[in-house]
Amino acid sequence: MSSNEDAEAFRIDKWLWAARLFKTRALAATAVDGGKVHLNGARTKPAKHVKVGDTLVLQRGDDELTVRVLGLSTRRGPATVAALLYEETPESQTARAEHAAHRALMAQHVGPEVRPSKKDRRALTRLRRGR
Repeated sequence: MSSNEDAEAFRIDKWLWAARLFKTRALAATAVDGGKVHLNGARTKPAKHVKVGDTLVLQRGDDELTVRVLGLSTRRGPATVAALLYEETPESQTARAEHAAHRALMAQHVGPEVRPSKKDRRALTRLRRGR
C-alpha cells in the first residue's frame, strides 16, 4: 500500500476497537479471526484495511449489526466521538429491535405461580408415571 492509501485506511481490528464496537482490540481481532466480522460481504483478517464507505457486518452474541464506515480513527476516544465513526443501517436496527422483542417474549416465565406442595408433586409424579 502506498503512503497516501495508508492515511485513508486503518486496520480493521484497530478501527473496531476505536469505534467502541468491541471492548478490547484483542476481542476485535478474535472476532475478525473467528469469522464474526465481514467486510463488504467477505470474511476478512484483522490486518485488512477498512476505508470510509465500507460496509461491515458484525456478529456480537445474538445480535448482528450492519454498519457503514463514516470516519477513521485508531485512537479510542469518548463514546460520542466513536459514534460518529459509523452508522448502523435502518434494516439492521429494525432487525435487532425485532430480535430483542422476540428474546424478551421468550424470556417471560411460563412456570407455575407458586411452588407445588408435596401433595401436588405426588399427583404430578402419578400423572407422569401413568398410575
